[in-house]
Amino acid sequence: MRKTGWRFGLTAVLLAWGGWIFVADDSSATLAMQKKAKELGFPVENCLYCHVEKLPKKGAVTYNDRGKWLMAEKDKRKAKEVDVSWLKEYPAEKK
Repeated sequence: MRKTGWRFGLTAVLLAWGGWIFVADDSSATLAMQKKAKELGFPVENCLYCHVEKLPKKGAVTYNDRGKWLMAEKDKRKAKEVDVSWLKEYPAEKK
């Protein structure tokens, strides 16, 4: 009986964790985004280009002004994810 309870508990935890992974919101920034931004000529060196944290944690992300602007653009354009080419339109970059 004890082994069955342990297995049931482990199975429940694994199913809950797996469900959370598939349902959880994806982190918005990726290394591919950084690479694309560099290819477009933006001076991206790390996550601080759009985030407040040097390495943002999933679910605890804070954006700087550029990141807030990109997220607003994502909502405004009803896009599934941020397109770094939008940075060409970022008002502060034109200064």
